[in-house]
Amino acid sequence: MLKKIGALLTLSLSLSGTLLAEEINFGLISTEASQNLKQDWQPLFDDLQRQTGLQVKPFFASDYAGIIEGMRFNKVQVAWLGNKSAIEAVDRAKAEVFAQMVNADGSQGYYSHLIVNRDSPINSLSDVLKNGKNLSFGNGDPNSTSGYLVPAYYVFAKNKIDAKTFFKLSRSGNHEANSLSVANKQVDVATTNSETLDKLRQRAPDKFNNIKVVWTSPLIPLDPLVMSKNLPAATQNKIKNFFYHYGKNPQEKAVLMKLNKLSGFKASDNRQLIPTRQLELFSQRNKLENDNSLNAADKKARLADIDKKLASLH
Repeated sequence: MLKKIGALLTLSLSLSGTLLAEEINFGLISTEASQNLKQDWQPLFDDLQRQTGLQVKPFFASDYAGIIEGMRFNKVQVAWLGNKSAIEAVDRAKAEVFAQMVNADGSQGYYSHLIVNRDSPINSLSDVLKNGKNLSFGNGDPNSTSGYLVPAYYVFAKNKIDAKTFFKLSRSGNHEANSLSVANKQVDVATTNSETLDKLRQRAPDKFNNIKVVWTSPLIPLDPLVMSKNLPAATQNKIKNFFYHYGKNPQEKAVLMKLNKLSGFKASDNRQLIPTRQLELFSQRNKLENDNSLNAADKKARLADIDKKLASLH
């Protein structure tokens, strides 16, 4: 009887959009198949649950927007996001950055790539830009830092190109889908990132060997972990303490290596997002400058507004 009452209470609270204080839904971006993510993250969730006493459940979404919306409506309390999607979570979902991943080699960044099939005659970014009208393109999720924002600025905005119309065909997908599409010759060129390629090298070396990198971005800060401000302070402190000290013993180190070749997590905050905010504003400014449909006064006002926002970022 008590179990039934407890189950009904949990169901009632879930339906009302309110979770039990000690129940945490951890959002994961679907940059690859959900079964792979679950397999990689479950040992860490088990440790988090055991060390904090919190009930930890993974929350998978088909795109970044699903995680952000989950945080907005209190269905997700902690999440692993890219820097661009973290901006959305901070601005729209009462979230804040509290940690940043650190690679096993101590580095704190990764790279965006443009890739083609190994047999492709395309060998450089210059080749891509010269042959766009004859190429199909796999762009990233619009809320992806490495899959969309970084190439949108460094590859397309800087070359005054609209990726939606520049290619023969353009479609969007996550990192893993784009990588496999290139490996299988289903798309000519696509965005992905160094982390996804490294995982592909381990899990499907035959597919990895069919991929050729033709462009590499500047270093991108490693992904942040974000947390809902709605969580009680005591719960927030439990979660922060866990992540800041995780990876000290051999078992935890093994979990992090399998997870994403990490050595741990360092404390971070919303200032981590400033470079990505700058990148996004620069991209908006470039697009606005080349928009001939606006009258001069309107364009000048909008550009001034962007410049003001850029000046405020420090």
